Amino acid sequence: MLKEFKEFAIKGNMLDMAVGIVIGAAFSAIVSSMVDDIIMPPIGLLLGNVDFSEIFITLKQGMPEGPYATVALAKEAGAVTWNLGLFINAVIKFMIVAFALFIVVKGVNRLRREKEAAPKAPAAPAADIVLLTEIRDLLKK
Repeated sequence: MLKEFKEFAIKGNMLDMAVGIVIGAAFSAIVSSMVDDIIMPPIGLLLGNVDFSEIFITLKQGMPEGPYATVALAKEAGAVTWNLGLFINAVIKFMIVAFALFIVVKGVNRLRREKEAAPKAPAAPAADIVLLTEIRDLLKK
């Protein structure tokens, strides 16, 4: 069992997967920053200085009772909130990551199709065909 695990862990696919996970985590951080710091502020400005991360609905008041200016103040008071703005941000992040993965998969599929469509060298004739060809050539001489 230990030998099988070692073979499994050393396979190239495991290393590729580990690299993919690390790069994916880094990409996720970049996308989060892009959405939170680059995309949403201008959209919020166009909509009248709205901070999407602070759009929420208070479902149950906490102590002291609201209204609360921020999600953090509501959470601190023990209020139950419905964080719509954070959900909108998460949906936008998902769409960006999904689109990026779509582009990657589309590129890989295109490369695979090109590789499959590339002309292949003709297969070597079978041994009996080679032998018959040699006999024919000898008979011609």
